[in-house]
Amino acid sequence: MAGKRTADADASDPAPKKVLTASSTLAPASSVPNNKTMPTNYRFIENAPTGCCKIVTFNVNSLAASCKKGFKEYVVAEDPDILCLQETKANQPMAFLLSKTQYPHQTWHCSRAKKGYSGTAVFSKIKPLRVTTGFGAEPIDDEGRLITLEFDTFHLVACYVPNAGDKLVRLDRRMVWDDAMRAHLAALEQTKPVIYTGDLNVAHNEIDLARPDTNHRSPGFTKEERTSFSDTLRGATYPRVDAFRHLHPDTRAAAYTYFGYRANCREKTLGWRLDYFVVSEPLMARVAGVVTRNQCYGASDHVPLLLYLRNAEASGDPKCSVETNGTKSESEETKDEALEAKDKLEETKDKLDETKDEPLEAKDKSTDENVAKSE
Repeated sequence: MAGKRTADADASDPAPKKVLTASSTLAPASSVPNNKTMPTNYRFIENAPTGCCKIVTFNVNSLAASCKKGFKEYVVAEDPDILCLQETKANQPMAFLLSKTQYPHQTWHCSRAKKGYSGTAVFSKIKPLRVTTGFGAEPIDDEGRLITLEFDTFHLVACYVPNAGDKLVRLDRRMVWDDAMRAHLAALEQTKPVIYTGDLNVAHNEIDLARPDTNHRSPGFTKEERTSFSDTLRGATYPRVDAFRHLHPDTRAAAYTYFGYRANCREKTLGWRLDYFVVSEPLMARVAGVVTRNQCYGASDHVPLLLYLRNAEASGDPKCSVETNGTKSESEETKDEALEAKDKLEETKDKLDETKDEPLEAKDKSTDENVAKSE
């Protein structure tokens, strides 16, 4: 029996044939894959850099459907240490999806608002210290969009952010969600840095989608959503970093993680970058790379995104703890932030009660060729 793994343990992969580094360049637009089915082999998957944990996020757009299109084969080939899934559309945990021998720590957050809708799941080889689902506030948790895991030196927040909806009918609820998430992240960061990942349903800047000019009032690219994401990156205790964009500031088409099924978007490389790893600034020294698996399209309308996280010792930051400025004790700061987060969540409960509507179906309703997601 293999020994226990921790988030800081050296990965036991064989000597790498290829290793991604932060300085690796991504393919230009002309060479970005445009396949519509999953690969038949995965020889292009590189081994993780030495001493790194591999974390993958993947919006599967219905797990049952994705399994019929190559999802399991991809997971076997990728072999992540932690796998975060969004839009599972599972009504209950799929007990035999992935072996508990391989992934002994499995967490599901299924929608209670509507069957076959939304949903998140996390599969981990590494034992978390603590796991929670949702914000702990109703009705914000009804759609099964949030799982938070605490590991030795960081918190992992795996999330499927609500879309603003067709004709932006849920934009107000989206803004309330973002407020609640910022409070949640700030509270967590009082004890450990955070990795915030998933389908965050925003293209932050014009470089993050193929046709920005025609999508300024499309869900995911409104001024309100983009400004809100900037606020999330600004942070409370210290800044947070969009890890992919930090490492690949000029990458456009090769960065897209979503291609709508309509209008032949995949073939035309008309995509959006909607999936992220947002990392607390003190943790960025441990990020060895972020990779868009743009070859892996076909099991979903998204492609997987992965992050390599160095173990704490290799990064020269054995504790990777949050530092304070000395104006208050850590316990006082934590208590203040926790109270603020609780107040914010209570506010979101009241606001969501006022704006609550039936969840929209996951449909692609854009009239633009670029295809805005409208879930």
